[in-house]
Amino acid sequence: MSASITISNLSWSTPDGRTLFSNLDLGFGAERAGFVGRNGIGKSTLLKLISGDLTSQSGKVSVNGNLGILRQAVEVSPDGTIADLFGATENLAILRRAEAGEATGEELAVVDWTLEPRIAGALGRVGLNTEHETPLAALSGGQRTRASLAVLVFSEPDFLLLDEPTNNLDRNGRRAVIDLLAGWRVGAIVVSHDRELLEIMDTIVELTSLGATRYGGNWSHYRERKALELAAAQHDVAGAERRVAEVARGAQATAERQARRDQAGRRKSAKGGMPRIALGGLKDRSEGTSGENARLAERRRAQAIEAAAAAREPIEILQPLSVVIPSTGLSANKTVLKVDAVTAGYEPDWPIIRDLSFAVTGPERLAVSGPNGCGKTTLLAIITGKLQPWSGAVRIMVDYAMLDQRVSLLDPSISIRDNFRRINPQANENACRAALARFMFRADAALQVVSSLSGGQLLRAGLACVLAGSTPPSLLILDEPTNHLDIDSIEAVEAGLRSYDGALLIVSHDEAFLENIGTSRSLELSPEKPD
Repeated sequence: MSASITISNLSWSTPDGRTLFSNLDLGFGAERAGFVGRNGIGKSTLLKLISGDLTSQSGKVSVNGNLGILRQAVEVSPDGTIADLFGATENLAILRRAEAGEATGEELAVVDWTLEPRIAGALGRVGLNTEHETPLAALSGGQRTRASLAVLVFSEPDFLLLDEPTNNLDRNGRRAVIDLLAGWRVGAIVVSHDRELLEIMDTIVELTSLGATRYGGNWSHYRERKALELAAAQHDVAGAERRVAEVARGAQATAERQARRDQAGRRKSAKGGMPRIALGGLKDRSEGTSGENARLAERRRAQAIEAAAAAREPIEILQPLSVVIPSTGLSANKTVLKVDAVTAGYEPDWPIIRDLSFAVTGPERLAVSGPNGCGKTTLLAIITGKLQPWSGAVRIMVDYAMLDQRVSLLDPSISIRDNFRRINPQANENACRAALARFMFRADAALQVVSSLSGGQLLRAGLACVLAGSTPPSLLILDEPTNHLDIDSIEAVEAGLRSYDGALLIVSHDEAFLENIGTSRSLELSPEKPD
């Protein structure tokens, strides 16, 4: 029997009772399926239910085949090596003894002479050219992710389950993962907001509050189909709402005609000449007609409203993230940032950045790129004063804000609302709530304590507190801003940053994001080696 994953009548609710999905039915074979949807909609939860990390509350997940699972967090032993990650340390030791002629007969019977080239091949498929003795502690976070993916490839699973596999990877790492999946010929289920990665999927599964919908084809095909479906559904809704209005107008016209007839009858009776019994009969008929008209109008109105509700059902009613940024007033000729012959690092005689000079003038958009470990985060620490350069100078000539990956400018112990008031002390309560609402923190959502937020919510809160005030900073520094945002939020942030008239300094490996916000130039860093 060929490998397959079948999801039948699956339901899941969070501990606080919020339903993520109900009566879900899906099936997967030898295909690459991309899961998309808003943050918090249940993509990672569904992946955990498939992997067995969670037990279904109702329904069933059937897996026929072997799973290889890559999770967002890669746990690393402080003294482990790549060989430990592959579970091959003892077997490699036997191989060394066999090569030296020191292996026992029992060891020679089980020695795997193909082990080293197979490990090297798996590492090469994810673009990681390193020895199996390399300590895991010596790898960057992105390199550890790639090493973990190599372990999955090495195990030859029937299905890969990947949760945001390109997060925290540099451009080469992202390309290696994309190339690996482009050539993958068995099953893969990928949770991702990486639009470039989603372009190589065979099918897209969209999770919404209405359930799961499968779209054959890649990301671009999904977007085209989605746009057509939404346009058709919106057309149906508009027609149904017109019918509601027509029914209301018809009922009003009928009521007005009946009122005019009743008024004419009253005038006639006031003139006299009609027997009392006849007058009573006219009154009863009038009241009966009015009542029947009202009941008929109510039935038609209820039917029209029901039809309108049915037309709306295919459309998930969401309030989109609205990023509206006030003007900074930054002059086109103003020198914003100047880095002059800077050399810096953390260990003596091992500079991470050497003799670096550049400037940002006016509303420039500068992307800082380079492989993991080349010094991008170090550069931001130098610019913001967290790390002092060994030589050279850094000057920022305007007000600025820095959003790192932890959004550390926010106080984790207080609410989003209190952080906004702290960062924007001139804003009154109404302005505060209106600004936060534009970033989807409405009513009690604005009172959430920052430490309780998910990664996507955290960045959204940081953007709200920094950009939604009356006077945003003239320089905005962003460190991998798209790592934890869903695609709808990324596109909304892109739209907002396109309208931002300040200077941008951005560390990002998301080429689509950099292109969409109009990056004007790039600064490529290269890793320094010890002398």
